[in-house]
Amino acid sequence: MPDDSLKRYKLQFPQGEHEDCLALTELTAEHLPPDGSLGRLRRYRPKSDVWQPDDRADRIYFLLRGRVVISAGSADGGEVSVRVIEPGQPFGELCFCGGPTEYRRTTARAEVESEATEIKVGDFVDYVRANREVFAAVLFTFCIRLGNAEKRLALFAYRNAGERLGRLLLHLAASAQARQASQPEHDKGKVTLAVTHEELARMAVMSRQRVTITMGELRRHGLVDYGRNRALVVNVPALTDYLMVGLAD
Repeated sequence: MPDDSLKRYKLQFPQGEHEDCLALTELTAEHLPPDGSLGRLRRYRPKSDVWQPDDRADRIYFLLRGRVVISAGSADGGEVSVRVIEPGQPFGELCFCGGPTEYRRTTARAEVESEATEIKVGDFVDYVRANREVFAAVLFTFCIRLGNAEKRLALFAYRNAGERLGRLLLHLAASAQARQASQPEHDKGKVTLAVTHEELARMAVMSRQRVTITMGELRRHGLVDYGRNRALVVNVPALTDYLMVGLAD
C-alpha cells in the first residue's frame, strides 16, 4: 500500500536538478507569520555587510528585497562566491549546524539596497517545532543546498575554463528554471540569469578576464547571449550538447 503521509505537505522527491523540489518545498519568507511577529526587519545599504567572518552564527535571515551574496576568503586573499540569495530565500541557516557559539567564517554582503527579516536561532527553532510544514520545508531546503554544494564542488575538477564555466552556467540555469517555468512566455530551452561576469568569476574561482574571454567564446557559438543593459540568457540544450561533445576550450 503506497505511503501517503508526505502528501499532506505537498512534498516531491527531487528529480534532475531539483526543479519540483524547489518549486514545491523550499523554505521561503512565505513560511513566516504574516503579521511580522517573528524576528525583526533589517535594512542594508549597497555593499554593506549582513555579517562578517568573526560574527556569531546565532541568526537566520530571510531576504525580503534586494540581493545578498555569501562569500568565503580564498588562498590568494580574494573571495569565492558561495551562494547568491534572491528575495524570499533564507540564508544563514548553517547556524543550526554549529550552534550560536560558532563563528560565521563567511561574509554576507548586500549587493544592492536590501531588506531582510532577522530571527534569533532559538526563536526560529521554537517556531519550527510548532509547525510541521515549516519543519518539512527546512529539511528539504537543507537537502537541496547540500546537493547544490556537491555539484559546485565537482566543478572544480574541471581545469578547462570552458568546461568549468559552462557547467556552472548549466547548474545556475537548472536552479533558475523552476522559478521561470510559471511565466507564460517561458522558453524552457533558454534561461535568463541575473548574474554578472564578476559574480561568475567568484563562483568559478576564475579571473574576471578569463571569464570575459570564455563568455565571449560561448556567445560566438550561440550558447549564451548577453550585452550592455541586457541580462544573460543561457541556451541550455545547445550548451549541454557543446559540453558533451567536448568542444569547450
